[in-house]
Amino acid sequence: MNLSQLTQVATEAAIAAGQVIQKAIGEEVPVEEKQGGESYASQVVTAVDKAAEATILSCLLPTCEAFGLALLSEETEDDGSRFEKDFFWCVDPMDGTLPFIRKQPGFSVSIALVGKDGTPHIGVVVDPSTNTLYHAIRGEGAWKNNTPWAIQNTNDHLTYVTDRPLKDTPRAAEIQQFLQQQVEKSGLSGVQEISGGGAVLNAIRVLENGPACMLKFPKKEQGGGSIWDFAATACIFQAMGRPATNVDGGPLDLNRRDSTFMNHEGVLYLNT
Repeated sequence: MNLSQLTQVATEAAIAAGQVIQKAIGEEVPVEEKQGGESYASQVVTAVDKAAEATILSCLLPTCEAFGLALLSEETEDDGSRFEKDFFWCVDPMDGTLPFIRKQPGFSVSIALVGKDGTPHIGVVVDPSTNTLYHAIRGEGAWKNNTPWAIQNTNDHLTYVTDRPLKDTPRAAEIQQFLQQQVEKSGLSGVQEISGGGAVLNAIRVLENGPACMLKFPKKEQGGGSIWDFAATACIFQAMGRPATNVDGGPLDLNRRDSTFMNHEGVLYLNT
């Protein structure tokens, strides 16, 4: 498997999708509803999401044929091929549709190449608001705008990155307890919150606002993000030597058989 070649295709696809999204930033975009998890954010879709996906698939589908790859993409029905092929593309054409329709930053394009065992081998993220490209290859490193990327944690506080404010989050007291433990463990001054983005860009914010973390506890209801919300950034975190795990510290289940949702195990991204 030529990971460098496939990374080049994925980055070109993500950049092209980002350009589709950029053209629509600030416009009034009709919002449709779709079947999703229990949260409103997982139930909304726009023509921009679909156009971005079409752009990505025009780049990736030829590689599926050439390399025998499967495909899992948010706006396309899961055909189960990810359980049969050795690798699959995992695509979120626009993560953070809710901030996009609210005309707020926090949306991005995410593409990953994941092994059948759930190991991410390529991760590509584009932030259309800032025109920033992040990518990583398993075992080779991570890059920001094609320059080797090194973490620089300069804050004296812990940044808690979240899709919605802690006060509006279930199990807020438990999250607060976890945050306080991290503060005490690292000798930090306290906690500051960044909220409102989608899961993909929030993970990037964890890397760029360290020390920082993103935490989602398990829950019974479908939700907690989907495989495509975490696959690319899990690859980037691993390439940078930072943990992207379930809440128990184990590997993320990035090829779950019974669902694409991650609510069964929760997610913990740490940069401390």
